[in-house]
Parts: sequence; C-alpha cells; structure tokens
Amino acid sequence: MKIKWLGQSSFLIESRDGTKLMTDPFESGSYDGAVGYAPIKDSADIITVSHDHADHNAVEGIAGNPEIIRGGEDTTIKGVVIRGVGTFHDESKGQERGRNIIHIINVDGLKVGHLGDLGHMLSDEEVEAVGQLDVLLAPVGGYYTIGPEEARDVAEQLGARIVIPMHYKTEDIGFPIQPVDDFLKLREQVERVEATSVEVDKDNLPKKRKVIVLNYQ
Repeated sequence: MKIKWLGQSSFLIESRDGTKLMTDPFESGSYDGAVGYAPIKDSADIITVSHDHADHNAVEGIAGNPEIIRGGEDTTIKGVVIRGVGTFHDESKGQERGRNIIHIINVDGLKVGHLGDLGHMLSDEEVEAVGQLDVLLAPVGGYYTIGPEEARDVAEQLGARIVIPMHYKTEDIGFPIQPVDDFLKLREQVERVEATSVEVDKDNLPKKRKVIVLNYQ
C-alpha cells in the first residue's frame, strides 16, 4: 500500500491492485487564500469526507468518477472496506464546529484510521468502535483539532504502529495552528521522508510506534 500526502488532511491511499482512495480533498485557495496548497490533480476511485468544511470536502473536480463516502455506513468498494465512527470537531459535542467522522480503511490487510478534524479525546466507547489500528493519519496542529499532546495520546489509545501527522502549520497554510515539530518533540521514533509518499506493508510494520513525516505535493 502506498500513502501519499496531498496537503492538509488529504491523502491518496493506493492498494496493491491499483485502487485509489482519497481522504478529505481540500479546496485550494479557500478561506480567503489560507489554504494555499496546490490544486489536487490526482484521480481517485473512492473519496472519504470527514465533514463539510472547504478544506476537507472539495470532491468536485477530482478525476476518476469516484464514489463519495460521507457518512459512517459500512461500505466495500473494489475490495477496500470502509467504515465510519461518529465524533465531534470540538470539545463541546459539536456545538462549536459540528460533527466529524473517523474513517477506518481496510486495505491490503492493513487498518488505516483517518481522524478527520477530531476535536476531542476519544471515550472508551469510541476507542472500541474504532478498534486497534496499524496506521493512523492524525491532525496535530491544535486550535481547530486535537493538538500535539492529544494526538500522541490518541495514537496510544488506538495502538497505531505508524502515525502520519496532518493538519499542521506549513508555509502554505494560513491557519493559526502549530507546526509538526511541536508534535515530533513528544515522540522518540521519527522518520522524515524526503518524498510525498511512503510504502507500508503488513509484514514490515515497526515493532515500536513510529512517526513518519511526509512532504506534500
């Protein structure tokens, strides 16, 4: 399985057989230019959307005639099994920023969890609903989502062997969120990949939890 970071909370997950699933595509230039990532040019067979904000739900114009998964229903498309767990975008049960869906994606024998804009720590019931993960795609920038400490703790809750941070401050984001280094200083095992993508294999998962930092497109 290959995981490519497109920017913000958007990834392209490609299975061994070539099926492409995209998470939370952003609208380039949205929020008065605060989302400065380049427009997405990749195609997809499937798109998951965690919530309806412009930096997460820009499905129009994505090539490939993808099937769109917005809710928490269990779905199987081209051998990829997807299910959702309802959470919130804030610590006030959605009163500030609304609801959020964590999508759990089963592909090539691996369980990948995309937290969307999770805004709170997970309850025991939510941890059980999500289940233990192999790979966690986690927001770490705080302010609108969980921050570095909470992201570290959620990774522990879900037992993820690989954590790939997202939704943090870069030179192409104008939001008042924290940079990835604030999260990395809390971790021991960190690998910065000088590429936009990484290959992940079930047989080669690290024995100790590892953070992998990707470049974006």
